[in-house]
Amino acid sequence: MSTTEAVAFWGGVHASRPAADGPRPNARLTETVTGLPSGDALDLGCGNGGDALWLARRGWRVTAADLSPVAVERLTALARSHGLEDRVSAVRVDLRTSFPAGAYDLVCAHYLHTPFELDRATVLRSAAHALRPGGRLLVVDHGSAAPWSWNQDPGAHTPSPREVADGIGLAPETWTVERADAPRRIATGPDGRTAEVTDHVLLVRRAA
Repeated sequence: MSTTEAVAFWGGVHASRPAADGPRPNARLTETVTGLPSGDALDLGCGNGGDALWLARRGWRVTAADLSPVAVERLTALARSHGLEDRVSAVRVDLRTSFPAGAYDLVCAHYLHTPFELDRATVLRSAAHALRPGGRLLVVDHGSAAPWSWNQDPGAHTPSPREVADGIGLAPETWTVERADAPRRIATGPDGRTAEVTDHVLLVRRAA
């Protein structure tokens, strides 16, 4: 699939949902980052911007990357309206061909799934190498499909956190897996519906 098709698909996904004035951060982000000193963060697949805004309010400087121009434009406007434009930089990036430059204390990739071809292992390896010493990479994947998910394929394989870690292939003397589990939670969809879902959580720390 071409970049044009991918942009059109994800642009349509975001355009079909009402713009949120106060998007919620992901639960696995808040439980992981609370208590960490603020620094520079990279949010891969930033979506509606809930994670980026939450981090910015806590003193982080955030580069929020997404393929969808709708997501990027909405987050830019949201950051401005919340007085966070100096802490949130929303950029459109096609992770199939490029990766945001810079060094980060935190890289988060929440639900970086797509129906289009994407070498996720290479993307996440680049993310790990973009970490400063002591920095963390947080990868949260869908372990189950919510009723409102665009992907309702019952045969789709959702790799475990350990499979994701093995696929990235990071040297254990430099990167340590701090968490690899599959907790459940009650999630709320864009239309207000709730459902129990499983998250696949991987947290990797680069040696100081």
